[in-house]
Amino acid sequence: MSIHRVRCVIDPMITPKDTGRRRFLHYHTSIARDYVHLLPYAFKRFSVLRAFKTILPTMQYYCTRTPLPASDKPALFTMNILSPMMTVWYHLARKYLGDSVDIVIFESSGELERAECPGARVHKFLNFYAATKSEEFLRSIACFRKIGWLCDDDMFFVGPGAVERVEKELTVPRTASVSFRPRTWWEFSIAGRSYPPSSSYCIAYNREILIDRENLSLAPADGNNHRPLIGKVVKRYDTCDKANEILLQKGYRCAIIEEEERERYVTGFSGMSGAVMLLNYFRNPQETLGYFLSPPQTAWKGGMLPGALSGMLAICTIADLYAKLRGKRYPLPSLPERGELERIRDRFRPLLWTMEPFERVERVSERLRAAL
Repeated sequence: MSIHRVRCVIDPMITPKDTGRRRFLHYHTSIARDYVHLLPYAFKRFSVLRAFKTILPTMQYYCTRTPLPASDKPALFTMNILSPMMTVWYHLARKYLGDSVDIVIFESSGELERAECPGARVHKFLNFYAATKSEEFLRSIACFRKIGWLCDDDMFFVGPGAVERVEKELTVPRTASVSFRPRTWWEFSIAGRSYPPSSSYCIAYNREILIDRENLSLAPADGNNHRPLIGKVVKRYDTCDKANEILLQKGYRCAIIEEEERERYVTGFSGMSGAVMLLNYFRNPQETLGYFLSPPQTAWKGGMLPGALSGMLAICTIADLYAKLRGKRYPLPSLPERGELERIRDRFRPLLWTMEPFERVERVSERLRAAL
């Protein structure tokens, strides 16, 4: 089993008197973690280290909680942990949505410059759970808007018409939401009917229903006993799922744009956050490659390593698109070359139970290159 030793993280700005912060940043150099446990550790480490850049702005935000002014425009919200990806996301959002939406970004890497997103409201924000940040947006920032729209930063707008489609759907009586990317591995069974979960990937809500009237939470929850579609037992409701269920039970309409149509408006990667965490954890490409090459070959029959590797390839695409937009590459010192990652993919291809994650990256990459 692959073992990676956790290195000591020392901030050069720490003074001799900052012993408390030094202890806080000194990450258990004697502890070794296998590839399974390293990833959740990397998530926690990222949140702690980036808090030094985002905690004061977050406190300042909570002191004011200034809402967007009243308007008929939808308020569009996203969250970011990888600065160059937000540059690409924002470019495409403005290209295809124009000024028909007001955009709000909760930026948790501490690295995104506001100049990258002119015209948007950018808040440096602690890396809270997605549901926490999304609810804060809907309840406090978009409180004077009818439409509050959530969109992951790895879901990209690639064509015009999405705003008009949302507004049209929400004119249908008792429509609470419009989703552009439902979940596909399980479904609700309510009063003898089946419904796909709308998900939180790219969903526009009628705030007056979700928040003002029903006062629903978007938080994940236990107790999901609905029918799985891929054989894997589903035990938890993910972000927005429980609220989705309650809305359906109360007779509200949760619209989902048909797949063929929604492909005209949006496209997106999947599961990139793990790859982002690994890039932030490792110091150079060799360490990153070692994460994939060190585990036993049987590990490639699962989903963790293929998912992380496909995420790395997606980041390669983001890096290329950023360079095309800005004329220079964004510094990602631990990102290997695309060819090296593809050689690992091809090496372990016979062990993979599906090539779908890699095929998705290729499809989405081509679509983004054409849309840019």
